[in-house]
Amino acid sequence: MPLAATDPLSIGQIARRTGVSVSAIRFYEDKGLVQPSRNAGGQRRFKRADVRRISFILIAQQLGLTIREIRDALAALPDSRTPNQADWGRISAGLRDRLDQQIDTLTRMRGRLDSCIGCGCLSLKACQLYNPQDRLSRLGAGPHMGIKDAD
Repeated sequence: MPLAATDPLSIGQIARRTGVSVSAIRFYEDKGLVQPSRNAGGQRRFKRADVRRISFILIAQQLGLTIREIRDALAALPDSRTPNQADWGRISAGLRDRLDQQIDTLTRMRGRLDSCIGCGCLSLKACQLYNPQDRLSRLGAGPHMGIKDAD
């Protein structure tokens, strides 16, 4: 018997519909990205709108957003109704600055990668990856070369 358009979806059904593994959907639930209800038998039941939420999660991950950024964006969506175009538009506007910064970073990285490959490491004085005496450690943990304009 086919499901009605308003029937909730099981975790298996939403996994098939979105192409996401059941374990990934459980992970999204653990991180607060989706909040399924439970039926009398304790099984998860998802709203049809969760298909769109999970699709957004997949796109946001491809764009490099963190779980926290995705959760914060999804928190702006209404729980009482299916999100509409205006709801998604607000999320898009909120992420625009973040994505513009990422585009700028990627553009700088592409330019530096081109010059790095072309240099052939013939001059450590000009090499953007050379870090004598680990001088960049003062900036803290993580990569700094090629991402930020380090001193």
